[in-house]
Amino acid sequence: MKNVLIINAGSSSLKYQIINMDDESILAKGIAERIGIDNSVLVHSPTGKDKVTIEVVMDNHGDAMKAVISALTDKNHGVFEDMSSIVAVGHRVLHGGERFHKSMVVDEEVLDGIRDYIELGPLHNPANIKGIETCMEVMPGIPNVAVFDTSFHMTMPDYAYLYGIPYDAYKSHKIRKYGFHGTSHRYIALRTPKMLGLDPNNLKLITCHLGNGSSLAAVKNGQCIDTSMGLTPLEGLIMGTRSGDIDPAAVPYLMKKYDMTAEETVTYLNKNSGMMGISGVSSDFRDLWDAADDGNKMARLALHMFNYRIKKYIGSYAAALNGVDVIAFAGGIGENDEHVRREICEGLSYLGVDFDEEANHVRGKETVLTKPGSKVMVAIVPTDEELMIARDTYEICCK
Repeated sequence: MKNVLIINAGSSSLKYQIINMDDESILAKGIAERIGIDNSVLVHSPTGKDKVTIEVVMDNHGDAMKAVISALTDKNHGVFEDMSSIVAVGHRVLHGGERFHKSMVVDEEVLDGIRDYIELGPLHNPANIKGIETCMEVMPGIPNVAVFDTSFHMTMPDYAYLYGIPYDAYKSHKIRKYGFHGTSHRYIALRTPKMLGLDPNNLKLITCHLGNGSSLAAVKNGQCIDTSMGLTPLEGLIMGTRSGDIDPAAVPYLMKKYDMTAEETVTYLNKNSGMMGISGVSSDFRDLWDAADDGNKMARLALHMFNYRIKKYIGSYAAALNGVDVIAFAGGIGENDEHVRREICEGLSYLGVDFDEEANHVRGKETVLTKPGSKVMVAIVPTDEELMIARDTYEICCK
């Protein structure tokens, strides 16, 4: 069997999935949580068997990976006898900077490159490195592949990725727009023309990855020409707890008014802002809609702001693309929240969107949301980042 293990390592968590590349079926998935913290736990979900919750001490990512291997090879809830059934391991890596334009087999040179971008991805790259090093240690001889969130966006032209600051800031310190969620945007860009029977080499597409973290991308003939996130994932749309676009002069003003350091201000904008900060209710859209329905004006305001910003980006990307053929919704919100989709598409008739209200009453399924004859098609295209990572990994290592 051609089994690929997918790893997404966070600072205190490790998500995993086993995909059989013969038919791209999921054999098992799970998450190790509270790594390095008291009461650490592994939640393991083998396909066709009951989910199990395993309390196990995990002082570090090495312990977590050993717990994952133990669960995958367990007699009762495992999916194979030993790890020799794994042909390769694919890792989600946040930041590959300008160096990595595609997924790469991991060696010391690639690891050094990922380390070089820790400064730009301080919350994610160190954890990604831990995940890779752990797999190399506990599964020696099995190849590891790094799949970068930034690589899909490396086709952006310089006039799209540069900021209006002295050029030396880019030359000396690589301060530019990088974009994120690239693995998701790439999956949507590949899947959308197949789903709709369109020519991928003659397609103007706006991909909308909407979740707790959200971003849009303008994709022309399969290549990204612009995206909403920037040097970090903070730029762009209002998100669950991120502010999105803000006047840079507001940052020192906030620091002064709230007596915050630079680091505290970055945390404020990343963790305390966005939908949570505006509404004071939640970053979860289900809670926000419930509160709005109950008359909470701040929850309603937060939702208006979210939908309005997305509509603005769609308009700007339609201009950048010189028209648009398809708008694709993905991510937890994009795939499941019909209210968000409807409010975003209201007022897009000038682009040629003839929205189908009845078709919009759906969750998580590939669905066309416009009426026959609509000049611009709108569709739900559920994303699958893990499958994209698995495909890259298998293609590089096993073909």
